[in-house]
Amino acid sequence: MVWGWVTDFFTYETTKSVVVKSWSVGIINRVVQIFIIAYFIGWVFIHEKAYQVSDTGIESSVMTKVKGFGYHQNRTMDVADYVFPQQGAAVFCIMTKLIITENQFQGKCGEIGNSYSCDTDDDCEQHIDSVLTNGKITGFCLHNDNKSKGQCEVEGWCPVENDKIKIEAMEDVKDFTIFIKNSIRFPLFNITRGNFPSNMKSGEIKRCKYNPDTNPFCPIFVVGDILEYTGQNVTSLATEGGEIGINIEWKCNLDLDIDYCVPKYSFTRLDAPFVKNAISKGFNFRFAKYFKTLNGTEYRTLHKAFAIRFDVMVTGKAGKFDTVPTLINLVAAFTSIGLGTVLCDLILLNFLKGAKQYKAKKFEEVSEAQIEAQMEASLAPSPSSQMSIKEVMKRSCDSGAHSLAAADQPV
Repeated sequence: MVWGWVTDFFTYETTKSVVVKSWSVGIINRVVQIFIIAYFIGWVFIHEKAYQVSDTGIESSVMTKVKGFGYHQNRTMDVADYVFPQQGAAVFCIMTKLIITENQFQGKCGEIGNSYSCDTDDDCEQHIDSVLTNGKITGFCLHNDNKSKGQCEVEGWCPVENDKIKIEAMEDVKDFTIFIKNSIRFPLFNITRGNFPSNMKSGEIKRCKYNPDTNPFCPIFVVGDILEYTGQNVTSLATEGGEIGINIEWKCNLDLDIDYCVPKYSFTRLDAPFVKNAISKGFNFRFAKYFKTLNGTEYRTLHKAFAIRFDVMVTGKAGKFDTVPTLINLVAAFTSIGLGTVLCDLILLNFLKGAKQYKAKKFEEVSEAQIEAQMEASLAPSPSSQMSIKEVMKRSCDSGAHSLAAADQPV
């Protein structure tokens, strides 16, 4: 058994070509080969540009600026009133509705809302340590003289905020404009680009408005147009707030002229999964402005702002021809063509009629003993033959081909 294992181990397999004249197998083989070739040419090389070396580590800088005037609660609002933060970052908010609670002092007062109504102090103890109130619950029930029901007492800024009041949103936001200045760099190729032509004059920038068809490189965007691209209603978004994404995509084929390396803009609502959610719907935040009285007592004005938050996101990929990825994908393409042979062999040797005969033709086992026996039989002279191999046979030393002398030719 050991000797049989050793002899089986020290064997060599070589490819044997068998021509099978079968329409079905031949068609399958050519169809698979054509499909593989089309995949590599169409998808890998043309669409994915696998012959290029790519750089996705884009370096980006974004600067934004908002312009426009709106009316809210009988006040004219300008940029300093409704944009947060004011530094012109890639993430900024445009305030559309503001609930103001003025003259808040540190002290104790009653919480608002039916959830915090009480008859005795025991009704308020269940709310101690709650983080949903406007201050820290003390556990006492405050009663007014003219009301049978009282309110739980809180310690904090008084009077507490009432954010349930109805206030009209500033729908003028749809007419505001956003200027976006974006510069990018692909460090692998040391390529730097900007989102609008460097030769564009200031007068052209002031007059233009972005349009994906007629003016795709204008850096000024109308808020109403952005909301229209995302399919959002201005009224509902201004009332409850929301998050809008502005994506600047750079896809640059550096085998072409650098002027073809231009940005493409797309817009989406980022908080879309929460639009119909009863909890944490929209977008709002609070901030306060602090003051002091003449005697040094601190007080504040609290603002609850409902806003549209804009996130400017930059993505990019640049590619350029390189020999290494080209050779790698070419080798992969030629190797993959052999998959047609594997599939056809699987069908030929297992599913077609005469599979056993195909196997017998394809696989043949040869041993050294058989070779020696065949060689001895071929060297032995045959009486019935018109020509016999003689010792005077001449051999070609370079090709191994046999040549016969003239005396050896039959008469």
